[in-house]
Amino acid sequence: MPNYITTYTGIRMVPTEPKESDIRVEDLAHALSLITRGNGHVKNFFSVGQHCIHCALEAEARGYSKRVILACLLHDGAEAYLSDVPSPFKAYLKEYNDFEDRILDVIFTKYLGSKLTDDEYEKMKKVDHDMLYYDLKTLLDEHMDIEPPEMKTTFSYEVRPFEEVEQQYLVLFKKYAKEGYINS
Repeated sequence: MPNYITTYTGIRMVPTEPKESDIRVEDLAHALSLITRGNGHVKNFFSVGQHCIHCALEAEARGYSKRVILACLLHDGAEAYLSDVPSPFKAYLKEYNDFEDRILDVIFTKYLGSKLTDDEYEKMKKVDHDMLYYDLKTLLDEHMDIEPPEMKTTFSYEVRPFEEVEQQYLVLFKKYAKEGYINS
């Protein structure tokens, strides 16, 4: 058995040893548009790619920098190589989390020029966490005993063809990455 995965664009990538040359935004957009949010336990198909798009648009509406907006778009990029693991289970998988962090560091370094600063990371995580509230409420009818986060955007949970999500992801990447990204 090989120790690599073959990506959509034909890259043979070893997920435990990620390199910048292994990462292509086309692979991220394609894979994330096909991976279901919530490990498939949702009322209707809603992809990780759609979630990332929502996060990027929310970061833009909050007036965050292009680096933070792009980080929000890319924040689940490791899932394109490792798949999605539900958060309650993921908390027990230290090695998985280490691999995920390693891939994200490579993605951020490639497309942002460096890892995120603490402030950028906190802004990205806040958007992701706030969006999770609405993802859970809308996709799973979860009712949480907390105040709903204030959002600057409105977003849709409609079922969309993966090709449409993939294309929007790439358009947003090009828009936000115009200034400051390193490699495409």
